[in-house]
Amino acid sequence: MTEGYRLHQSLLYQLTLTSRLQERRLDEGLRQHGLTRLTWCVLLALHVERLTRPSEIAEFIGIDRTAISRALRQMEAAGWIARSGGTTDRRTTRVETTPEGAALCERATPVAEENARHFLSKLPEGGARALQELMARLREGEARNLPRF
Repeated sequence: MTEGYRLHQSLLYQLTLTSRLQERRLDEGLRQHGLTRLTWCVLLALHVERLTRPSEIAEFIGIDRTAISRALRQMEAAGWIARSGGTTDRRTTRVETTPEGAALCERATPVAEENARHFLSKLPEGGARALQELMARLREGEARNLPRF
């Protein structure tokens, strides 16, 4: 029996636990606005980043095309986004927020900002930037579809 590896002493497992904690806290706040983390990310991609194509949005978030298609259908049914055919190629879909979706994004922004403050305030000065740089190094050369920050 291998006794050398200790799960709760693993740095990468600690990253996983920390990620789950912040995600759970963010999910609770977003739920009050009728959002999930995925729908929140889609609204950010559309409203803040001004991405318009489903493939761009999927790549930005780091999910596959099937997941983005499902999310867009749900968000369109809720009235948060509108989809239309491309101007030159009808196979190209353009997506944009509706006024309701844009307002929802604006109302939910303080939830995400407060969640970030809650966790990042626990780090020493300069710690957030250093941690961001270290995590970027850990991701280097890994999954191609993960967003770069």
